[in-house]
Amino acid sequence: MAARRARAAAALLLGCCGAALASGVQDQAEQFFKSGHTNNWAVLVCTSRFWFNYRHVANTLSVYRSVKRLGIPDSHIVLMLADDMACNPRNPKPATVFSHKNMELNVYGDDVEVDYRSYEVTVENFLRVLTGRIPPGTPRSKRLLSDDRSNILIYMTGHGGNGFLKFQDSEEITNVELADAFEQMWQKRRYNELLFIIDTCQGASMYERFYSPNIMALASSQVGEDSLSHQPDLGIGVHLMDRYTFYVLEFLEEIHPASQTNMNDLFQVCPKSLCVSTPGHRTDLFQRDPQNVLITDFFGSVRKVEITAETISLDPNLAAFESKPPKDELAAEPLKYAEQLPVAQIIHQKPKQKDWHPPGGFILGLWALIIMVFFKTYGIKHMKHIF
Repeated sequence: MAARRARAAAALLLGCCGAALASGVQDQAEQFFKSGHTNNWAVLVCTSRFWFNYRHVANTLSVYRSVKRLGIPDSHIVLMLADDMACNPRNPKPATVFSHKNMELNVYGDDVEVDYRSYEVTVENFLRVLTGRIPPGTPRSKRLLSDDRSNILIYMTGHGGNGFLKFQDSEEITNVELADAFEQMWQKRRYNELLFIIDTCQGASMYERFYSPNIMALASSQVGEDSLSHQPDLGIGVHLMDRYTFYVLEFLEEIHPASQTNMNDLFQVCPKSLCVSTPGHRTDLFQRDPQNVLITDFFGSVRKVEITAETISLDPNLAAFESKPPKDELAAEPLKYAEQLPVAQIIHQKPKQKDWHPPGGFILGLWALIIMVFFKTYGIKHMKHIF
């Protein structure tokens, strides 16, 4: 009887320990996957044509460059550019688009993959991308292949007004149409969480009609306000970026894939003293506290990995035959992410002083002046001594 009681007590103790261990592992796993998503997507849209809207293309390409730097691959980015400023005849530096007046940060780069360009950028195609109503022959690169575990960043820039955003100066999308498209996405389980950012005049009016869950929205200006341009460049003849996107880009350049910076920090990047307009945001539809939402939950790619210097054997029977490397051979330096481009220094540095070279007409004029002085002094009869 005593032995049976001892076995029962041991079994009970073992069960309690196992339950506690399982609970601890589950809590650790929940903390590890606290964002609730397994993949990231980005839809980046410039809706403006014509050379004087250069800044809208630069806005979109700057965000494109940032999300790629933070880990979202081209296969998960849908890039829509209404005009190709890099190949515009007015561009003094072909195949480039600059976002800063120093003209040292070319956001066009060598590996830009534009999925929808020129007249392909329409309201219909944009809504088809969001809702998945794509013709069967559409290439994979032009599809938003998201699911219910996808976090999606949607960035839009162009000219807008109270409740609408213009496409190509020929049509417009309204805030009601955009809200209904997001509701279709939710009903079709095409996203887990969605971050909507818009840089346009009266941008806050575009998220007023949203009613679907798990959407966080940011805008560059309130209703009745204009979203202003920034960084005028005399060489190109136009403004290079809009104020709101410029300061968002400056903020993102300080972010790396392991950053713990949250969305509340993003809300503060462009106060009215810098933007002149009043940026707005909406979080009432979002289930999580913005303070607990990392920037990389939307601007980065999921990296559910842990780095360890120890050898882990998947088969316990082989553990005895494996030898651990000496501690001296392990890397002493802590692991860190490589700096890809010194963009922070580029943004804050002063423009370089260009070397002065006399124009061609200056040299010609100088020779003409010398000849005139010669004729005035000696006359034409002395020309025979020269030739």
